[in-house]
Amino acid sequence: MRFVRRLLAAAAIGLGLAATPVRAADVERLIPAEAESYLQINLKQVIDSDLFKKYALANLKQALQGGEAQKTLETLGLDPLKDIDTITAGFWGDNPQDMKGLMVVRGNFNPEKLFEAVEAAAKKDGDKVAIVKDGDYTLVKITGNNRPEPFFASVADKNTIVGGTDKKLVTAAMKASDEKAKPALKKELAALVEKMDGKASMFGCGVSSGKVGEIPPIPGIDDPEKLKKQLEKLESSSMTLKVTGDVALEIMMTMKDTAAADDFGATVDDLLGKAKALLPLLAGQAPQMKPIITDVTKSLKSKVEKKDIVIGVKLTGGAIGKAAGSDD
Repeated sequence: MRFVRRLLAAAAIGLGLAATPVRAADVERLIPAEAESYLQINLKQVIDSDLFKKYALANLKQALQGGEAQKTLETLGLDPLKDIDTITAGFWGDNPQDMKGLMVVRGNFNPEKLFEAVEAAAKKDGDKVAIVKDGDYTLVKITGNNRPEPFFASVADKNTIVGGTDKKLVTAAMKASDEKAKPALKKELAALVEKMDGKASMFGCGVSSGKVGEIPPIPGIDDPEKLKKQLEKLESSSMTLKVTGDVALEIMMTMKDTAAADDFGATVDDLLGKAKALLPLLAGQAPQMKPIITDVTKSLKSKVEKKDIVIGVKLTGGAIGKAAGSDD
């Protein structure tokens, strides 16, 4: 349900529906069967997008070429603008403060340089970075910086880095990589992933268990118990973010039946209406955001299609540029 809450929060703050052809996403075979939600970021697609090139690329290049950043990247043998393709993660757990997860980064890496950099960091900051063994595998253990639990990572091969909240998770992923294992996701979550757009800048999806914990305060929701009962009939949820020359976000929630979709759809529509009514106040407090707020007001909408509730919004590149102070 945490994944659902994040989707609702995104809808509430106002992040149209894109009708472009989709390519079914491939299931990342190293994400374990325990995963209840799945997230993928296509970093290379974002960096290659017209919007990123126009408004962000120059500033990011400048930041990466400055002082410590450039030195660190040279030590790692890594160019984040070229060497990282996708970041995929699976999450699960009942306690929001103790979620388990595994992350897989695909791209082009230099394993020797990465481990040399880790060895140097371990000698300098041994209380934060350490090299540990688990069977035949060598892992990096990262602690400190207000992290309650350590994070483990390793390089599976020149194209794959894995990291996770538990040493055994990373070791299992390394073994699966060596053995070229087939995808392990449960069939319900795997089916959701395969319905996602593999060309999207980012997508996430999750299967609902029907169990709903405490509902956090959500502006515009006067009856949290009613919302809780509606969410108990949620079967799955997903979100898709596309960055091209514009930015489009779509959120989809699939309910148990059409009656549940109509009922929850009315709640969502009412919530979005209240959010849009507050947007002019935000524009008054942050005038530079007015172009984006205008886009949100025009495009933010929801609809019910059989068992599905779909929320969409689109921000034009022109509005984003004006908010960023561009004269183009």
